[in-house]
Order: sequence, then C-alpha cells, then structure tokens
Amino acid sequence: MRFDEGYSGKVFIMSRPTYEDADAIIYGMPMDWTVSFRPGSRFGPNRIREASIGLEEYSPYMDRHLEEVNYYDAGDIPLPFGNPAKSLEMIRDYVKKILDLDKFPLGLGGEHLVTWPVVQAVYEKYPNMALIHIDAHADLRVEYEGEELSHSTPVRKICELIGPEHVYSFGIRSGMREEFEYARTSGMFMAKFDVAEPLRNILPSLKGRDVYVTIDIDVLDPAFAPGTGTAEAGGITSRELLEAIQLIAQSDVRVVGADLVEVAPAYDPTEQTPIAASKFVREMLLGWVKK
Repeated sequence: MRFDEGYSGKVFIMSRPTYEDADAIIYGMPMDWTVSFRPGSRFGPNRIREASIGLEEYSPYMDRHLEEVNYYDAGDIPLPFGNPAKSLEMIRDYVKKILDLDKFPLGLGGEHLVTWPVVQAVYEKYPNMALIHIDAHADLRVEYEGEELSHSTPVRKICELIGPEHVYSFGIRSGMREEFEYARTSGMFMAKFDVAEPLRNILPSLKGRDVYVTIDIDVLDPAFAPGTGTAEAGGITSRELLEAIQLIAQSDVRVVGADLVEVAPAYDPTEQTPIAASKFVREMLLGWVKK
C-alpha cells in the first residue's frame, strides 16, 4: 500500500484523514528478517499506534497540543516477508516519495536495519545531513555471521555513506571491541552509557545542520522497555530519553526525519514498551516537525 492510496487500519492518535496537507507522514516498516536474538519487532508499529490511544493530546514537556501539528499516518509498508534486500529497496523508494513532497518522514520499526535505506533517501535530498543515533548497540559491524544486511550493521553503512565525522551516537553500551575501536579512530562521535548530557554538549556544534534522528527503544534499560529484541541491562530511563528529545527540539538543528525502532511487543505483556514508544513519538511530532 502506498501512502497516497489511503489507509483504513489503526492510526496514531489524531492522524489527519488525508496526506495532502500534512507536514509529516508516519509510516511503519514491519521488518525483522535479520534479527540475531528475538524476532517480533515487525509487530511494533501497530502496537505503538494502539498504545497511542491512551495518550493525552497535550504535552506538558513541549507545551503543545497534537492539534498544532498536521500529520498523516499512512500505515505500514507491505514488505515481502523474509526478503531483506527487496524490503530495503521498497523502504528507500517509499521515503523518497515522502521527501519529494517536502514532508517530514517519521518511521516506526521494525529492526534497526530499516534505518539504512531511509538515510540513503534522506542523504540524497540533504547532503549536509548529520546522524544522531540513540541506541544501546553500536551497530558498527561490517557483517554479522557473514551477512552484511543485518540489524548489527546499519550505522557502519551510514558512516561509509555520509562520513563517520557526521555520525553522533549516544547511550552505547554494547558491541564488539572492534566496533568501539572503529568509533575511536574513524572520527565519529560516540557517547557511552549516557544520552542527555553528552547530547546537550554536542548540539551546539551541529547548529544549522540538517539532522536525521534514529532512536532504538533498547537504549532504555529493560526495566523501562522489556519489549525489545536485544535488551541490554544498564540503560537510561524513560525520563532521560524524553529530555533528549526536548533538547533536540530546543536546539538550532533542523531535524529532517526520524525513526523509532525495535519495539517487539510479544516480550512485554505489561505493554509498557509500546506505551513509552507512543509517548516518544508524540514528543517527536510536537518538537521536531516544523511547518
């Protein structure tokens, strides 16, 4: 289904009925074909939408109401099950269509590999872009068990596309020794363990830049987000991630697109993970989508 064909399924709270006048388009990327531990993030986008029903439309963090942002939820891209290469091609082409209409793409994952084709499309339109990557994992592997198309490789691929000096990772607490060595020697920025404070320090250096932001829900400690494929102990709180979203909103960077990935609802019967994710999406809409 294409976003211009309409969508009759579940939508994020207060989605507008048509895309034409929308400033942002929400879309799902229900892919978990390359996960190395627990599958199920392909069900994340719809659970985030369902959880959004319980949200207040007003944000005391941003002092804004969702009626102030014009966005359209286009539903999920119908990706071919088990075919990573074709799925990535479809995601890239889909996002290019959104960008061609000068609309803000806000993606819901899905495994983290889905960010790779989105950045390819965004970089084509915004060659000055930088990447803000918020995650528990470095995602800097060249391959995983011989496979280059892996949820362990998207940030390395992005480094090779836009240059590692334009990549800024936060909250990282897991990865191979070689990944941390690459981060140290390549020129990219990596903040281990924390998000808000190092982000606060780095944002002034990105003043005026086009920035794409990717958030992996597993940056949160499993106490706050157990519903994810590769949970990592020692993470940040929901409050710190909300602070990070606000810091970006209040900065002088221009966010040109974003995604939130790796919600795997089957591992969280309490639903606190999709509930938290839906709140983060609300804040991203209110803070990052400009007219």
